[in-house]
Amino acid sequence: MAVKALYEYKYPAADRAEIFGEDQLLYVHWRGNPLFCSAACFRAPQAMSFNDFVAEIVNPWAASDPDFEPSSITDWQLFDDALDPGDGSASLTELGIGHKALLKFTTA
Repeated sequence: MAVKALYEYKYPAADRAEIFGEDQLLYVHWRGNPLFCSAACFRAPQAMSFNDFVAEIVNPWAASDPDFEPSSITDWQLFDDALDPGDGSASLTELGIGHKALLKFTTA
């Protein structure tokens, strides 16, 4: 349902990129897992490698599911496009992962 403001709203968004400096917000969604029915949001350095992002941010979050096995992560997507992180040494920025991007994965 749409909301109609009674006045002009002139406040900048609190989650805009310039607020976070060298960091960015990233949404991560584990597709097909009923325990995580929606994406979670994390703050991560733009220069962080993809491997470090997975090891330091995604794996600890996903480990709250007792069936999670880190080696079973497959099929990464950036929004709805396939994402091939290669060997994982590239930074998030080098992979085209920007502020408020949605990363999705499944497990085997």
